[in-house]
Amino acid sequence: MKKATLKTIFLTGLLVLVPLAITLWVLNLIIGTMDQTLLLLPQAWQPKQRLPGLGAVLTLAFIFVVGLFTQNFVGQKLVSWWNALVRRIPLVGPLYSSVQQVSDTLLSSNGNAFRKALLIEYPRKGSWTIAFLTGIPGGDVVNHLQEEHVSVYVPTTPNPTSGFFLMVPKSEVIELDMSVDAALKYIVSMGVVAPAAPARRSIDPPM
Repeated sequence: MKKATLKTIFLTGLLVLVPLAITLWVLNLIIGTMDQTLLLLPQAWQPKQRLPGLGAVLTLAFIFVVGLFTQNFVGQKLVSWWNALVRRIPLVGPLYSSVQQVSDTLLSSNGNAFRKALLIEYPRKGSWTIAFLTGIPGGDVVNHLQEEHVSVYVPTTPNPTSGFFLMVPKSEVIELDMSVDAALKYIVSMGVVAPAAPARRSIDPPM
């Protein structure tokens, strides 16, 4: 009993410290990288004393200004022209288009990606895992499916940024009464941080 208690305490401390350590490491990496953007400024504009994090502040301000500029008609036209130009570049164009499509799907407030947490049988019957609704199948794929399907993303654990894209029958999918954030915590913690018991109900995918 004492051994189990010590193990539980150790895992609890690990769950608290590991996310904190990773967050601090990533922040340090990003700020250090962004600080290098100051080297692109003219020599007269560069501060005499290098301030840690100044590059990060300038980069965030630049992103904000770009976002503000593209809210108007002229900015949107320039972005459309730029996208059309980049897409015509060999090798770079297809990669840019793919990344742009993914980012638009994930970051757009009007998108349906990762809006619902699901429960599906994967990778075999009797084994269940958490997935996220990404939409419904399209294109010629629909012509080869016997019944109504939904598109889902099955993340890996403890790294949810990698995973699998699946199209599963709608009748075999269970929508969880669980927020996406809670589901991600459940996945990252490898099931240790369990949310409240879910309620089963049928899924109604976006059209």
